[in-house]
Amino acid sequence: MKNRWKDRIALVTGASSGIGAATGRELARQGMRVVLVARRLERLHELSDGIQAAGGQAQVIAADLSLPEERERVYAQTVEISGVPHVLVNNAGLGWYGYYSEMPWAIAYEMLQVNVAAVMHLTQLFLPAMHQGNGGHIVNVGSISGSLPNQGIAVYAASKAFLDAFTSSLYRELVGTRLHVSVVRAGSVASEFYHNAKARPGGRPMPAERLAVSPESVARSIWRLLQRPRKVIYVPGILCTSPWLETLFGWLIDRMGPMLLRRQT
Repeated sequence: MKNRWKDRIALVTGASSGIGAATGRELARQGMRVVLVARRLERLHELSDGIQAAGGQAQVIAADLSLPEERERVYAQTVEISGVPHVLVNNAGLGWYGYYSEMPWAIAYEMLQVNVAAVMHLTQLFLPAMHQGNGGHIVNVGSISGSLPNQGIAVYAASKAFLDAFTSSLYRELVGTRLHVSVVRAGSVASEFYHNAKARPGGRPMPAERLAVSPESVARSIWRLLQRPRKVIYVPGILCTSPWLETLFGWLIDRMGPMLLRRQT
């Protein structure tokens, strides 16, 4: 089957580790030219060097996506060095686990800036130019917690619920165009995400880490989305039942869930 994405440009945020790094490698392996964005320049260069050693094409941009001016710089620099991307993967995200009453506001604010504002801002910056191109795809990396909120992740779950609503609304706006938008509703993913969440002030270990899938499985799902666009994809697929869990068993989660958080305290 002809690969229509070969030599096209993909911008991946949060690319220094986890899902972002795996997605950068996967899209490059499939012949795309990737632009890798994250805070840690050294990590980005390591990833870029590995991609190029394998015969792929990669460029890097170090940026702090919690800052509006940095997001605008990413847009300008991407267009300058590679052109308008055909694929935008909004993957960058922060987590924290613990009682919301104990969550430092600085962490909550940063999480909203990265998980919500950066997605909105980058999408708004790139969307008009992507409209003018020969088709494209915006992929927002969400979580099942958006439809299955739980104790300990109040702000994180709310940020992912926003991604669900934002993606659905934008999907409906784009019907009939050559531009697609999708959300990846992932379960637990084995990455530095959990370590970083625990390392932030007041953070606790996340119990879901034990059930994590590999970042590579999410990256392969993102590639499948590009091949066959649809509004939502679950990773792993069995999690397509998750919206029903809140409806059918929310009363049980209300009683059992807080016990997990208390055990971590």
